[in-house]
Amino acid sequence: MRSLPVLKIGNLEINPPFILGGMGVRSTDHPLVSAVANCGMAGTIASVGLVRNVCRGQAYVDESNAGLTDEIRKSRELSNGVIGVNIMVALTNYDELVKTAVKEKVDYIISGAGLPLGLPALAKDTGTCLIPIVSSARSAEIICKRWWNRDKCLPDAMIVEGALAGGHLGFSLEEVPNWNERTLETVCAEVIKVARKYEEETGKHIPVVAAGGVFDGKDIARLLKIGVEGVQMATRFLATYECTLPANCKKLIVDATKEDMAIIKSPVGLPGRAIRNELVERVTRGEKLPISCPYHCLRTCDPTEASFCIAAALVGAHDGDDKLGLIMAGHNAYRIHEIVPVRQLIDELVTETLAELSKNTDDLTCTSGAV
Repeated sequence: MRSLPVLKIGNLEINPPFILGGMGVRSTDHPLVSAVANCGMAGTIASVGLVRNVCRGQAYVDESNAGLTDEIRKSRELSNGVIGVNIMVALTNYDELVKTAVKEKVDYIISGAGLPLGLPALAKDTGTCLIPIVSSARSAEIICKRWWNRDKCLPDAMIVEGALAGGHLGFSLEEVPNWNERTLETVCAEVIKVARKYEEETGKHIPVVAAGGVFDGKDIARLLKIGVEGVQMATRFLATYECTLPANCKKLIVDATKEDMAIIKSPVGLPGRAIRNELVERVTRGEKLPISCPYHCLRTCDPTEASFCIAAALVGAHDGDDKLGLIMAGHNAYRIHEIVPVRQLIDELVTETLAELSKNTDDLTCTSGAV
């Protein structure tokens, strides 16, 4: 049976060539991560927000490490597939989380929300693949040049995330409205050129993975045809039975209209896309909600200036608060109309992608074997 090309990152083989995007807080925890990994995808644990108690300082670091360790081990107990971790550069305990992920021998670390320039010093030559998230050819060039000059290391892959993504966006508020599906193709093509330049210089192949607004097989096929080797998807997996986001918050996604997709200024210091609810409305109006800063989780957050505590809001959504909880989702979330099992969603994506690719079989050489 015909199947999609395998995404090869270092010694990892991902088939179908899809990576689950990490979604905090606790939306990509072990039930969802293991489910996608058991279907051949790569499952990504979001490392943020795994602390169960209000704490600061070293206690916060220790509980974060324990929470991440627990999620990795539970995911491993449920799956022998490819499993990694997303760790945001903006986190105050970034270094400690990277060290924990490496100690637990995760297959890969994805790192964004800032340029992960110090990642190789923490994790190179450990057997864990290192995958930065970039939003432009310029950021890809900066990372590759710095990693190579300082650490004689290059990314094992690069994820190009466009401004149609959910969560935090690597763009200014002014840039976001001008972004569309075709812009992602343009930036991916530019990043591929950067990757190929370093491949020619060093002999190391750097696969480029597209993310941000990837919704269906048509999107996946279009991106594969321009030379990306895989896609990262997150939002669609919120609307699966295996995702532990509460049912009332999933309902907000299923019921959302295009007008419900909102851009807010996050305390991280970046624009963020979320489902419109009472919290988003109040923040958009310029209200400042009471903040106690229970964790001091973000380097870039100033509680005296921030309009709300993003950690508390994300935890609130996971605990079922669909009014003052923050439900981050991609631009195309309004196109989701039902909750489905992970296996069904992946099968549909593969079938749609193959159907699109078969319209011109010269566009892509597929491997043999079933997905």
